[in-house]
Amino acid sequence: MQTSFKPALFFRLFFLLFVIVFFATAKPLWAIKFTEDERQNIKIYKSEGPGVVNITSITVNYDFFYGPLPESGSGSGFVIDSQGHILTNFHVVEQARELTVTLSDNSQWKAEVKGYDPSNDLAVIKIKNPPKNLTVLELEDSSKLVVGQKVLALGNPFALRQTLTTGIISALGRTIEAKNGRKIDGVIQSDAAINPGNSGGPLLNTEGKVIGINTAIIGAAGSVGIGFAVPSNTASKIIPDLKAYGYVRRPWLGIEAVSTDRLRRLFSIPEGMLIINLVKGASAAKAGLRGATEELRIGNYRVPWGGDIITAIEDKPVHNFEELADIIESYQPGERVNIHFIRNDRKQSVLVRLEERPKP
Repeated sequence: MQTSFKPALFFRLFFLLFVIVFFATAKPLWAIKFTEDERQNIKIYKSEGPGVVNITSITVNYDFFYGPLPESGSGSGFVIDSQGHILTNFHVVEQARELTVTLSDNSQWKAEVKGYDPSNDLAVIKIKNPPKNLTVLELEDSSKLVVGQKVLALGNPFALRQTLTTGIISALGRTIEAKNGRKIDGVIQSDAAINPGNSGGPLLNTEGKVIGINTAIIGAAGSVGIGFAVPSNTASKIIPDLKAYGYVRRPWLGIEAVSTDRLRRLFSIPEGMLIINLVKGASAAKAGLRGATEELRIGNYRVPWGGDIITAIEDKPVHNFEELADIIESYQPGERVNIHFIRNDRKQSVLVRLEERPKP
């Protein structure tokens, strides 16, 4: 008896044979040879990736007729403790009415802002009822970084799962401007590709520890350019205040002052900061420092005159207001510092107890 040819059965048998041969000859995933660098990348992605979250914010703007227009934004952040605190950028949560955190398992949790610092573009939010076994990322000492070392940028943009890019530290000690106009100093520059949705995500070293918080990017295209990250040491310093008070407690002298740089061309006075006005009840006024007592007329200009000229704080010379602010803000409210100044051509010094700057 003659057997008829069945095409459907033939193709099924052929496909089955192909599958058997393919899996018999293909290498299993565990047998694929990765370089040491690749293995380290994979390890960090698996171990630290679950600690990187997506943050969705709802803000409310108003139309021409003052009708509310809810708008949503998205960014990244990472878990910094088992209580559900998350570090991110201030601009990710700015003016947020509602916050939703999406974890690596795609579960979503309501969150609230605990504190923010626009001057460093950082904020701490907290999951309201955090789950157990959160993956916590560890902050590393960023003072030991060197140009050329490898870095990894993790993010969770648009709740599309974690992303990983790599690069090197291109420069250290950069300065960028925060949205409130204050300068953020000591910024880390890297060439790791950073998408807009990665703002607030961590910049890691090859041990998987956080050395910076990705905060800005400059470039012609979305993910190609120069990435910047706020150093982890800056974050470590302010996180306790953000958790406890909701803002950063900063000391201040309570003075209005100008650099003597231009005045030195006209008068024989030392380099430093000439005090013009004092805030009543603030640190400088309580210590007995003196502001301007008269005005000099130079052409069409009136120049305050007679105030103390601050030349140094402790052993650090002061030449401009930025230096003065940086030195003062390196201390904590309540600490005492020696301020060296010139009054009536005489060198003097006074011990000043730094008061807390009024809450913004």
